[in-house]
Formats: sequence, C-alpha cells, structure tokens
Amino acid sequence: MNFVKDSVNQQPIVDTVFVIVDRAKKAKAQFGEDAVVDATIGSLYDEGGSLVALDTVFDSLKQLDNRTLAKYAASFTGNPDYREAVERWVLGGNSHLFREVIATPGGTGAVGMTVNECLEPKQTLIAPEIAWGSYDLMAQMHGVDVAKYSLFDGDHFNMDSFERTCRAVMEKQDRLVIIINDPCHNPTGYSLSEAEWKRIIDFLNECAKTHAVVLLNDIAYIDYSYRGDEAKRYFRVFDDMSDNMVVIVAFSLSKSMTSYGLRCGAAIILGKTKAAVDQVRTVFEKDARATWSNINNGAMAMFVDVMNARKDAYLAEKQNYVDLLKTRSDLFMKEADEAGLAYYPYKEGFFVTLKMDNATRDAYHEALMAEHIYTVKVNKGIRVAVCSLPVDKTRGLAKRMKEILDRIG
Repeated sequence: MNFVKDSVNQQPIVDTVFVIVDRAKKAKAQFGEDAVVDATIGSLYDEGGSLVALDTVFDSLKQLDNRTLAKYAASFTGNPDYREAVERWVLGGNSHLFREVIATPGGTGAVGMTVNECLEPKQTLIAPEIAWGSYDLMAQMHGVDVAKYSLFDGDHFNMDSFERTCRAVMEKQDRLVIIINDPCHNPTGYSLSEAEWKRIIDFLNECAKTHAVVLLNDIAYIDYSYRGDEAKRYFRVFDDMSDNMVVIVAFSLSKSMTSYGLRCGAAIILGKTKAAVDQVRTVFEKDARATWSNINNGAMAMFVDVMNARKDAYLAEKQNYVDLLKTRSDLFMKEADEAGLAYYPYKEGFFVTLKMDNATRDAYHEALMAEHIYTVKVNKGIRVAVCSLPVDKTRGLAKRMKEILDRIG
C-alpha cells in the first residue's frame, strides 16, 4: 500500500557529502586534528578552522528589533526594499532587460521553482555532467528527466556538446530549460568568459526561433569571484537575448553573506519583453505562496541594511576571505602542476576538482581516506574544498595526493 504518489522515487536519500563529512569528524576525534586533512566542507572557513560568519552581516542582524526578526515579510514574494536591493547588487547596472525579483529560501528555492514550473513531468532538463547533485534530485522529485552536456573541451567550455544536447532535447519537446552554474562553478571552479557567454546566447537565440528557452543561471558563488564587480559584466550579454527567451538568475545569501542557515535568496527573472517576464512571475508567485508562503524577514532586513549602511565595510571584510581563498587555490594548483596531478580548469571559487574516470575515482577516494585525507566524490572527479582548507594543510597536499594516486595505478 502506497501513502505517497506512485510516480515518486521512494529510495532513501543518501547525501554522500554529509556521510564523508561525518567520517572526517570521527577521524579527527580519533587521530587528532593535525593527523587529518578535511577537504570536504563546502562552506568558508578561516585559518583557525572556524566557520566564517562575517561581522558586518551578523552585527546587522543582531541590531534588528526582535519584532523585525519575528514578523512575516510584507509579501510572500519578499519585501519590496529587499527585492530592489537584490536587483541593484546582483545586476550592478549591467542589464537593461525587463526584470522581476521574487524572494526564495536560498538559491535552492529559485532553482527548484524553475524546474517545477517550467517543465512538464517527463520533459527534460539540461544540466552539466559535472554539477551540484541536487539538480538531479530536484528533477527526480518533479518527475523530470535530465540530459547532460559535457562541461569541458580541453581547458574551455564544451560548446559542441552543449549544442548537441540542446538539439537532441529540442527534437522531443517544445521548450528548453537549461542550467548553467557560473561564475565559480560548483565543483570545478570554472568561470565562463564573456566571449563564451556570447556564443551561448547566440546559439540559444537560434533555438528560440522554434522553441521557448529558459536559461537558469545559478550564481551561488558569484560574490567570491576573484574579479570583483568584473564578474558581473557578462549580464550585459543577456540584453541580446531573443524575445522568445527568459533568463532566471538564482541568487543566494548563503555564500554572499555567509548566512547559510538563514535560507534566503532570490529568483531574478529577465526578459526582452514584459509579457514574457510577467508570465513567469505570475506562476512563480503562486508557487512561492503554495510552497513556502513567506521568506525570512530578518535575513531580508539584514541584507538591505548591509547594502545601505554597511556596504563598504562588508566589501572590505569579504575581500579578506576572497584573498585567502585565492591564496589557497593558487598554492594547491601550483603544487598540483609540479606533481602532475590533473584537475579541471579552475578560475575561481570554493572548489578545485581532480580529473579522472569514475572507476579510478572510487578506488582513489578510499585510498585517500586510508591516509586520513577526506574529499568528496563528484561525477568524473574528486572535489577538494579549498574554501575550508587552511593554508598549512593545503601546502604539500597535492604532492601527497599524487603519490597516493600513483600507488593505486
């Protein structure tokens, strides 16, 4: 007898990241912190091994009145001043398209809403083959199939695979819904160039002559780009999109404000025509009301306060950690290059991912743990979280990892 719908996958969820995080914690308790390299944690940690919680952010949150923290937001779509602040911060004046902003519970809310409302059951979502695993889970829970494009051709974006995947899906359905996680791709750390973005939009404009196109741009890590405001300039390319296309930008306060548990973000809907944006907005508003009803009012008030009254201090504080992240990633890649340890093309971001087939990955992952080095398996690779790995534990790690890889053949 089924108490849930027959179509849903009822196999228990196994979150491999948290399983390995737990194993690393137990190893540290048994063998000591110094004996263990924990490169699993996908949050920003300081050199002392503590989670980074930006003072400018949490000083703002703590000074809010209790009633501001307790009350409902002004609307289920988010407070108007929050939506305006998100638009200004994210787009930075780089887009002149029609736009609407809807508050969501983290960037995850924006991604899930897009998958749920832009595809019919049994239609196909297009996503990169190396990606955050929850994309697949969201699709599965909504009865949506997934077609994967190869992310790289050498050291650049695999445009040929992207085009082939889109064309194959176009033969089966009347629309394209595509995920591109950029910049600071999770888990490879790749960022598309503006020229690569232009090629993507030009191709999607061709697709839009016969199919509706929805591009979901997941920008969860954008505020830890090494390029600062330059990282947002590619939004200008979206201004050249077809009338038969919309872009949904999934923004998250989790990374930008180091406020992972407050669960606040936004879906920014961009389109060449107001009618296209309004159609998506109407459905997203109803989804928001039906699914989560309201967004964390304190988180939205905090973001507005930081943007209006503490922005310079916030930027300066955050930059310290952007610089630290770059120091760690530069060191790891330099030593990986010296050791001959292959990794996917990394530009910026929280993770560096070692490049290998899945059979090698599985054996290698176990071999690393036997040496008290804890990492996360992803499709076709091993994710190394430089975001949480102190410099002293980063130093020499690539050489050790290459030696272990060589031993398993």
